[in-house]
Amino acid sequence: MPAFKLPRYIAVEGPIRVGKSSLARVLAERLHARRILDCDEENPFLADFYAEKAGAAFAAQMYFLNERYRRLHDAFASDAPGAVVADFIFEKDKIFACLNLGNEELKLYDRFFARFAAEAPQPELVIYLQATPEVLRERVAKKGAASESRISLAYIEEVARAYEHFFFRYSAANLLVVNTSEIDFVRRNADLQQLLQRLEEPVKGTQYFLSLGNI
Repeated sequence: MPAFKLPRYIAVEGPIRVGKSSLARVLAERLHARRILDCDEENPFLADFYAEKAGAAFAAQMYFLNERYRRLHDAFASDAPGAVVADFIFEKDKIFACLNLGNEELKLYDRFFARFAAEAPQPELVIYLQATPEVLRERVAKKGAASESRISLAYIEEVARAYEHFFFRYSAANLLVVNTSEIDFVRRNADLQQLLQRLEEPVKGTQYFLSLGNI
């Protein structure tokens, strides 16, 4: 067990198929924590968005904004003891809104985002998982989700760059950056155990995880 006091609220973040949900699940199990699931699989407008249908981007984004806020709000509405692990940070919604919405849509979206963001709880620790667009595209293909089959490498590159830009300036919480291009903690237990071992030590400011297998 860690010798330090664990963060009460940990969030795992990163682009599509980087492994955030898998890591969040493992952390929640190990810490006996409540888990807040993201709503990617449940958004009824997502398939139309990937198919580039008119108006689908705004509809999908507003669904995400409302649903992510609701899930965070409900999770922290009570004073239930113990840790919380989330598959996302609230600010991720704005990352995708800036990528996918037109100027007028973004202006309207921003009004709602500002209201929700003022009340959204902030994590004590964020684990940012990153990978090259090529690795992410391979993982999307392996997953074989029908709604993701139309995602282009160009769009994945855009998303990866947006995440890099956002976290380069991120200071709202302690941040551990984990590059998963050369490790696979979903399929290789040794990689997972190394990462879990690193999390037994405190993270202060922005720090980087380096797998021993890559030294």
